[in-house]
Amino acid sequence: MAAPVQFPPRKLSIVVPAYNEGRTIHLILDQVKAVRLDGNLEKEVIIVNDCSKDDTEAAVQRYMAANPDLPIQYLAHPVNQGKGAALHTGIRHATGDYVIIQDADLEYDPEEYNVLLRPVLRGVADVVYGSRFMGGRPHRILFFWHSIGNKWLTMASNMFTNLNLTDMETCYKLFRRDIIQGLQLEEKRFGFEPEVTAKMARFPDVRVYEVGISYYGRTYAEGKKIGWRDGFRAIYCIIKYGLFS
Repeated sequence: MAAPVQFPPRKLSIVVPAYNEGRTIHLILDQVKAVRLDGNLEKEVIIVNDCSKDDTEAAVQRYMAANPDLPIQYLAHPVNQGKGAALHTGIRHATGDYVIIQDADLEYDPEEYNVLLRPVLRGVADVVYGSRFMGGRPHRILFFWHSIGNKWLTMASNMFTNLNLTDMETCYKLFRRDIIQGLQLEEKRFGFEPEVTAKMARFPDVRVYEVGISYYGRTYAEGKKIGWRDGFRAIYCIIKYGLFS
Protein backbone atom coordinates (compact mmCIF):
# COMPACT_ATOMS: atom_id res chain seq x y z
CA MET A 1 0.00 0.00 0.00
CA ALA A 2 1.40 3.35 -1.06
CA ALA A 3 2.29 5.79 1.69
CA PRO A 4 -0.04 8.81 1.94
CA VAL A 5 1.15 11.95 0.18
CA GLN A 6 2.65 14.40 2.67
CA PHE A 7 1.91 18.02 1.88
CA PRO A 8 4.13 20.71 3.45
CA PRO A 9 2.32 22.82 6.08
CA ARG A 10 0.96 26.12 4.86
CA LYS A 11 2.70 29.24 6.07
CA LEU A 12 2.08 32.95 6.60
CA SER A 13 4.99 35.29 5.87
CA ILE A 14 4.87 38.39 8.09
CA VAL A 15 6.93 41.24 6.59
CA VAL A 16 8.01 43.84 9.16
CA PRO A 17 9.70 47.01 7.85
CA ALA A 18 11.57 48.72 10.69
CA TYR A 19 13.14 52.14 11.02
CA ASN A 20 14.13 53.38 14.48
CA GLU A 21 11.77 50.97 16.25
CA GLY A 22 14.25 49.64 18.82
CA ARG A 23 12.03 50.78 21.70
CA THR A 24 8.94 48.81 20.65
CA ILE A 25 9.89 46.10 18.17
CA HIS A 26 10.18 43.42 20.86
CA LEU A 27 6.61 44.21 21.93
CA ILE A 28 5.16 43.68 18.44
CA LEU A 29 7.21 40.48 18.07
CA ASP A 30 5.74 39.24 21.37
CA GLN A 31 2.27 39.82 19.93
CA VAL A 32 3.15 38.05 16.67
CA LYS A 33 4.57 35.10 18.60
CA ALA A 34 1.45 34.78 20.75
CA VAL A 35 -0.98 34.52 17.82
CA ARG A 36 -2.33 31.04 17.02
CA LEU A 37 -3.13 31.02 13.31
CA ASP A 38 -6.23 29.34 11.92
CA GLY A 39 -5.77 26.47 9.49
CA ASN A 40 -2.65 25.27 11.33
CA LEU A 41 -0.61 27.83 9.43
CA GLU A 42 3.00 28.27 10.43
CA LYS A 43 4.63 31.70 10.78
CA GLU A 44 7.64 33.18 9.06
CA VAL A 45 8.68 36.64 10.28
CA ILE A 46 10.85 38.74 7.95
CA ILE A 47 12.26 41.89 9.57
CA VAL A 48 13.86 44.46 7.26
CA ASN A 49 15.88 47.10 9.11
CA ASP A 50 15.99 50.16 6.85
CA CYS A 51 19.30 51.48 8.24
CA SER A 52 17.93 52.55 11.62
CA LYS A 53 19.90 55.09 13.65
CA ASP A 54 18.87 53.62 17.00
CA ASP A 55 19.37 50.14 18.49
CA THR A 56 16.78 48.36 16.30
CA GLU A 57 19.35 45.81 15.12
CA ALA A 58 20.54 45.00 18.64
CA ALA A 59 16.93 44.74 19.86
CA VAL A 60 16.07 42.26 17.09
CA GLN A 61 19.20 40.20 17.70
CA ARG A 62 18.45 40.03 21.43
CA TYR A 63 14.92 38.92 20.65
CA MET A 64 16.04 36.23 18.22
CA ALA A 65 18.51 34.84 20.76
CA ALA A 66 15.84 34.71 23.47
CA ASN A 67 13.06 33.33 21.23
CA PRO A 68 14.50 30.66 18.91
CA ASP A 69 11.05 29.08 18.52
CA LEU A 70 9.82 32.05 16.44
CA PRO A 71 11.26 31.74 12.89
CA ILE A 72 12.73 35.15 12.05
CA GLN A 73 14.71 36.24 8.99
CA TYR A 74 16.63 39.43 9.73
CA LEU A 75 17.64 41.60 6.78
CA ALA A 76 19.31 45.03 6.87
CA HIS A 77 19.69 47.80 4.31
CA PRO A 78 23.16 49.44 4.33
CA VAL A 79 21.55 52.82 3.58
CA ASN A 80 18.09 54.18 4.33
CA GLN A 81 15.80 53.65 1.34
CA GLY A 82 12.26 54.06 2.67
CA LYS A 83 9.40 51.88 3.88
CA GLY A 84 8.44 50.76 0.39
CA ALA A 85 11.98 49.60 -0.34
CA ALA A 86 12.02 47.64 2.93
CA LEU A 87 8.76 45.99 1.91
CA HIS A 88 10.20 45.09 -1.51
CA THR A 89 13.11 43.35 0.22
CA GLY A 90 10.86 41.49 2.63
CA ILE A 91 8.41 40.40 -0.06
CA ARG A 92 11.23 39.02 -2.22
CA HIS A 93 12.41 36.84 0.66
CA ALA A 94 8.96 35.55 1.62
CA THR A 95 8.40 31.80 1.24
CA GLY A 96 4.91 31.45 2.78
CA ASP A 97 1.68 30.71 0.97
CA TYR A 98 0.40 34.12 2.07
CA VAL A 99 2.12 37.42 2.87
CA ILE A 100 0.93 40.07 5.32
CA ILE A 101 2.49 43.44 6.14
CA GLN A 102 3.05 44.32 9.80
CA ASP A 103 4.38 47.71 10.92
CA ALA A 104 6.95 47.53 13.71
CA ASP A 105 5.05 50.02 15.87
CA LEU A 106 1.99 49.13 17.95
CA GLU A 107 -0.76 50.64 15.78
CA TYR A 108 -2.07 47.31 14.42
CA ASP A 109 -2.94 44.16 16.39
CA PRO A 110 -1.51 40.82 15.20
CA GLU A 111 -4.38 39.07 17.00
CA GLU A 112 -6.42 40.06 13.96
CA TYR A 113 -4.36 38.07 11.43
CA ASN A 114 -7.07 35.43 11.54
CA VAL A 115 -9.70 38.03 10.64
CA LEU A 116 -7.78 38.72 7.43
CA LEU A 117 -6.96 35.07 6.80
CA ARG A 118 -10.56 33.86 7.09
CA PRO A 119 -11.75 34.78 3.55
CA VAL A 120 -8.53 33.33 2.07
CA LEU A 121 -8.75 30.07 4.01
CA ARG A 122 -12.41 29.72 2.97
CA GLY A 123 -11.24 29.88 -0.65
CA VAL A 124 -13.18 33.01 -1.59
CA ALA A 125 -10.38 35.64 -1.60
CA ASP A 126 -6.87 36.14 -2.98
CA VAL A 127 -6.20 39.52 -1.34
CA VAL A 128 -7.66 40.91 1.91
CA TYR A 129 -7.36 44.52 3.13
CA GLY A 130 -7.95 45.41 6.78
CA SER A 131 -10.05 48.56 7.04
CA ARG A 132 -9.78 50.97 9.97
CA PHE A 133 -13.05 52.61 8.91
CA MET A 134 -15.54 49.74 8.68
CA GLY A 135 -16.55 50.01 12.34
CA GLY A 136 -17.15 47.48 15.08
CA ARG A 137 -13.57 47.46 16.42
CA PRO A 138 -11.49 49.81 18.64
CA HIS A 139 -10.19 52.90 16.88
CA ARG A 140 -8.07 55.56 18.58
CA ILE A 141 -9.40 59.05 17.88
CA LEU A 142 -6.58 61.19 16.48
CA PHE A 143 -6.21 63.54 13.53
CA PHE A 144 -9.34 64.75 11.69
CA TRP A 145 -7.49 65.89 8.58
CA HIS A 146 -5.56 62.62 8.38
CA SER A 147 -8.82 60.70 8.30
CA ILE A 148 -10.23 63.04 5.64
CA GLY A 149 -7.03 62.67 3.62
CA ASN A 150 -7.12 58.87 3.89
CA LYS A 151 -10.73 58.74 2.73
CA TRP A 152 -10.06 61.13 -0.15
CA LEU A 153 -7.02 59.13 -1.30
CA THR A 154 -9.03 55.91 -1.07
CA MET A 155 -11.83 57.40 -3.16
CA ALA A 156 -9.35 58.64 -5.78
CA SER A 157 -7.68 55.22 -5.87
CA ASN A 158 -11.07 53.51 -6.27
CA MET A 159 -11.88 55.72 -9.24
CA PHE A 160 -8.85 54.34 -11.10
CA THR A 161 -8.99 50.72 -9.88
CA ASN A 162 -12.80 50.29 -9.94
CA LEU A 163 -12.60 48.80 -6.45
CA ASN A 164 -14.80 49.96 -3.54
CA LEU A 165 -12.26 49.87 -0.72
CA THR A 166 -12.80 51.98 2.39
CA ASP A 167 -9.12 52.11 3.46
CA MET A 168 -6.53 51.89 0.68
CA GLU A 169 -3.80 53.31 2.96
CA THR A 170 -4.11 50.58 5.60
CA CYS A 171 -0.98 48.73 6.72
CA TYR A 172 -2.79 45.39 6.98
CA LYS A 173 -2.79 43.95 3.48
CA LEU A 174 -2.72 40.18 3.00
CA PHE A 175 -1.84 38.63 -0.37
CA ARG A 176 -1.41 35.24 -1.90
CA ARG A 177 2.36 35.12 -2.29
CA ASP A 178 2.29 34.46 -6.04
CA ILE A 179 0.26 37.65 -6.52
CA ILE A 180 2.43 40.03 -4.48
CA GLN A 181 5.66 38.55 -5.82
CA GLY A 182 4.28 38.80 -9.35
CA LEU A 183 3.95 42.60 -9.18
CA GLN A 184 6.76 44.86 -10.37
CA LEU A 185 6.84 47.34 -7.50
CA GLU A 186 8.79 50.60 -7.73
CA GLU A 187 7.79 53.00 -4.93
CA LYS A 188 10.38 53.18 -2.15
CA ARG A 189 8.46 55.27 0.38
CA PHE A 190 4.79 55.59 1.32
CA GLY A 191 3.77 55.50 -2.34
CA PHE A 192 3.82 51.73 -1.90
CA GLU A 193 0.15 51.68 -0.81
CA PRO A 194 -1.48 53.23 -3.92
CA GLU A 195 1.00 51.49 -6.23
CA VAL A 196 0.42 47.99 -4.88
CA THR A 197 -3.34 48.58 -4.90
CA ALA A 198 -3.36 49.76 -8.52
CA LYS A 199 -1.19 46.90 -9.74
CA MET A 200 -2.94 44.24 -7.65
CA ALA A 201 -6.33 45.34 -9.04
CA ARG A 202 -5.09 44.46 -12.56
CA PHE A 203 -4.04 40.93 -11.59
CA PRO A 204 -6.16 38.55 -13.68
CA ASP A 205 -9.35 37.42 -11.89
CA VAL A 206 -8.11 38.64 -8.50
CA ARG A 207 -10.68 38.38 -5.69
CA VAL A 208 -10.35 41.24 -3.20
CA TYR A 209 -12.02 41.31 0.22
CA GLU A 210 -12.02 43.88 3.00
CA VAL A 211 -12.52 43.26 6.74
CA GLY A 212 -12.77 45.59 9.72
CA ILE A 213 -9.71 45.88 11.99
CA SER A 214 -8.70 47.77 15.12
CA TYR A 215 -6.37 50.77 15.04
CA TYR A 216 -4.22 52.05 17.90
CA GLY A 217 -2.75 55.10 16.17
CA ARG A 218 0.34 57.01 17.29
CA THR A 219 0.90 60.75 17.49
CA TYR A 220 4.01 62.35 16.00
CA ALA A 221 5.45 62.60 19.50
CA GLU A 222 5.00 58.84 19.81
CA GLY A 223 6.85 58.18 16.56
CA LYS A 224 4.37 58.56 13.70
CA LYS A 225 6.34 59.27 10.51
CA ILE A 226 3.94 59.91 7.61
CA GLY A 227 3.38 63.58 6.71
CA TRP A 228 1.72 65.85 4.18
CA ARG A 229 4.49 65.34 1.61
CA ASP A 230 3.63 61.64 1.58
CA GLY A 231 0.01 62.56 0.85
CA PHE A 232 1.05 64.50 -2.26
CA ARG A 233 3.22 61.56 -3.34
CA ALA A 234 0.22 59.26 -2.90
CA ILE A 235 -1.84 61.47 -5.24
CA TYR A 236 0.95 61.33 -7.81
CA CYS A 237 1.14 57.54 -7.51
CA ILE A 238 -2.63 57.10 -7.83
CA ILE A 239 -2.55 58.98 -11.13
CA LYS A 240 0.71 57.45 -12.38
CA TYR A 241 -0.15 53.82 -11.71
CA GLY A 242 -3.87 54.29 -12.33
CA LEU A 243 -3.41 55.74 -15.81
CA PHE A 244 0.00 54.76 -17.10
CA SER A 245 1.11 51.56 -15.38
